[in-house]
Amino acid sequence: MKLILKATMKAMVSGLSLTLCTVSDAQELTVPPPGYTAIIQKSDLVQRQNQQFPLSDQNNKGKWVLNSQFTDEFDGQILDTQRWHPTNPGWKGREPTFFHKDNTRLEGGELVMSINQHGDTELPEGYTHSSGFIKTKERVLYGYFESEAKLMDAPWVSGFWLTMGTKEWWTEIDIQENCPCVDGQRHDINSNLHVFRSPKEHGNVKKHFSDSKKYYHPDEIQKDYHVWGLEWNEDVIRFFIDGFMFREVENTHWHQPLTINVNNESNKWFNALPDDNRTDEEYRVKYVRVWQQRQ
Repeated sequence: MKLILKATMKAMVSGLSLTLCTVSDAQELTVPPPGYTAIIQKSDLVQRQNQQFPLSDQNNKGKWVLNSQFTDEFDGQILDTQRWHPTNPGWKGREPTFFHKDNTRLEGGELVMSINQHGDTELPEGYTHSSGFIKTKERVLYGYFESEAKLMDAPWVSGFWLTMGTKEWWTEIDIQENCPCVDGQRHDINSNLHVFRSPKEHGNVKKHFSDSKKYYHPDEIQKDYHVWGLEWNEDVIRFFIDGFMFREVENTHWHQPLTINVNNESNKWFNALPDDNRTDEEYRVKYVRVWQQRQ
């Protein structure tokens, strides 16, 4: 990211002439803007040498083995419903966007999730649009999770995350949860960990808590494809963007087998609310890959 303040226009406010400024290329941004934990530098990002191993470990020092049960290259004609639920069987969606299987398709070797607008008679009360959601039918405990995707340039959140909720135990790991079309969020890299409840032997959590961090990417992240990664083991959780580890967290509570989820949705906390002029945008995913370490 290069930073310079450059005059672009003038406005009159209470009789005063104000110069509005924008960011353009000049010098390296080295101090995170307010609200950001750190800056991700382009020089830290990794160039892929092979498709066999995680982008962050191209020489496979971690001895990763691909788990074909949870890996999908999306190179078929239709979604593999032996592996995936074509929508979320336990959640209608965050109003006003409803999860619907018709918004998910395979095209050109990619998973594509779209947005549709519906009349009031087509969707349950409170919903005006529909979006896509797939989740694995089986759960997985620990491993390296990776997806290459181009996020929506429209006010819906694009997500790649892990979760499982039961009466006794409900946790979540958000590998990628972003809405980069919204002003002020175009450079955001969000990661989050949730514990909604857990049994006594796993922390005895009764009240939801989360651990969220936001990082600054030098580019507007909706402009291109990026590789999102997560290394999750018994001791530590590491988050990656384009092969660079930007966050590391001690694993204090996340020891529950989880499903893998890919979706787009409304979310008021991201100011991600439907815009009828932007429904042609899509969330495109090249693959979901899972590796686990040799024992």
